[in-house]
Amino acid sequence: MGKRREARERVVQFLFQHDLNAPDDLDEALGQFWESQRAAAIALDKGRATWGQPVELPPPSPEELDTRAFADPIIRGVLEHRDDIDAEIQKHSQHWQLHRIATVDRNVLRMAIYEMRHRDDIPPVVSINEAVDIAKKYSTEDSGKFVNGILDSIRKELMRPARLVNP
Repeated sequence: MGKRREARERVVQFLFQHDLNAPDDLDEALGQFWESQRAAAIALDKGRATWGQPVELPPPSPEELDTRAFADPIIRGVLEHRDDIDAEIQKHSQHWQLHRIATVDRNVLRMAIYEMRHRDDIPPVVSINEAVDIAKKYSTEDSGKFVNGILDSIRKELMRPARLVNP
């Protein structure tokens, strides 16, 4: 799995968690999230994938730092623009109220829409493809088609090339 894919999966995981139980302190919640991700990965690597066992964590690897450096701005951007993003989801999801959209799908959409609207360094088709694949992996059988339909209708409204980064 590519590092950006891994980072996007972590974004969706954090947003899912935030959607269900918003923390009072975002910085603290992000710190705890990344530490728990590292502890789980280390435990899994060592064959000790049991929860509740204390694990001594080494310093983050350069790869972990890269993953977080890509993911954190997306998480913060989604949360900063969430009301506008949610309004856009609502506009493009015919006959679906936002709260009725599966939590995973809703947060995959939020991430991709943020990237498409606010990250000129990421081509919109990349955001769509990544979102569809993540929805298929973590949500229902039909989620990929649902996410693709909404994101494709948003892509058609963009005033930028779909396959290129903006200079």
